[in-house]
Amino acid sequence: MRTLEEKQNITLRLSKETIHKARILAAKRSTSISGLLTSQIEELAKSEDDYERAMDRAFARIKKGFHMGEIPKLDRQALHDRAALRRVEPL
Repeated sequence: MRTLEEKQNITLRLSKETIHKARILAAKRSTSISGLLTSQIEELAKSEDDYERAMDRAFARIKKGFHMGEIPKLDRQALHDRAALRRVEPL
């Protein structure tokens, strides 16, 4: 059984120009190309996990619904009372 800390190698095929730029970038960051790629892929995976958790929370809130205040219960007569609709309430 593998643990989370166990590492596994992968092989990439990149152009010579990309490898050259990666070496320069890695040197500027005081790391290796492998370290550079590892940190970038780990950050990408973490961002994806964070996004998925945020979406799950958002959908849970939507499913639960939002309290929008009390809605007065009116019968049909009250809804169609034209005289009440014409009354102007003082400010």
